[in-house]
Amino acid sequence: MTAFLGELIGTALLIILGDGVVANVVLQKTKGNNSGWIVITFGWSMAVFVGVFSSAAASGAHLNPAVTIAFAALGKFDWGLVPVYIAAQMLGAFIGAVIVWFAYRQHFDATESASDKLAVFCNAPAIRNTFNNLITEIIGTFVLVFAVLKMAAPASSLGALNALPVALVVLAIGLSLGGPTGYAINPARDLAPRIAHAILPIKNKGTNDWSYSWIPVVGPIIGGLIAALLFYVLA
Repeated sequence: MTAFLGELIGTALLIILGDGVVANVVLQKTKGNNSGWIVITFGWSMAVFVGVFSSAAASGAHLNPAVTIAFAALGKFDWGLVPVYIAAQMLGAFIGAVIVWFAYRQHFDATESASDKLAVFCNAPAIRNTFNNLITEIIGTFVLVFAVLKMAAPASSLGALNALPVALVVLAIGLSLGGPTGYAINPARDLAPRIAHAILPIKNKGTNDWSYSWIPVVGPIIGGLIAALLFYVLA
């Protein structure tokens, strides 16, 4: 139960601050409206820092099904706990998304663009191409998971202090690889808030873009497994 709550709370904090910075930038009449990509990427990296630091002692701070599955594939995590962790991550991400909507609900009402409203919750590609979008998510998540695996190695284990290097990796991914798809690199980060968008009473919210929704789920899992394989080969 401690690990479940750790993952739930950590992922909720991740989404509150991550989706929150997107809301601040893209929604109308906010203090941060139109402040740009650098604000979003930095805000997301700080969201990772807070989420990881807050939950590291309780659960190891996976906060991402791709990370959980990669650790399990390497024998570093019990496969029996994988469904528990993913359930906690999904629930935490959903709760976080609902909290962001509640905090910004007046600004959702003030925003006409349905795509901007959806962008608060989940990703969409800059240029829609199934193969290229999938590859981009695979590459981004490979970088993330490989770096996390290296940080989790005994020689570099810093416990909760690993929150800062993980946050910096996410910042680098966002700045360097985030342009094509918005760098979901986390199935729970995209799917659970997308479900929240579908359920919440958001005025003129438009489509949920379900046709794209599998890419931020499948791509990160593949990328994480490739990172696990390379880590195993180099070990």
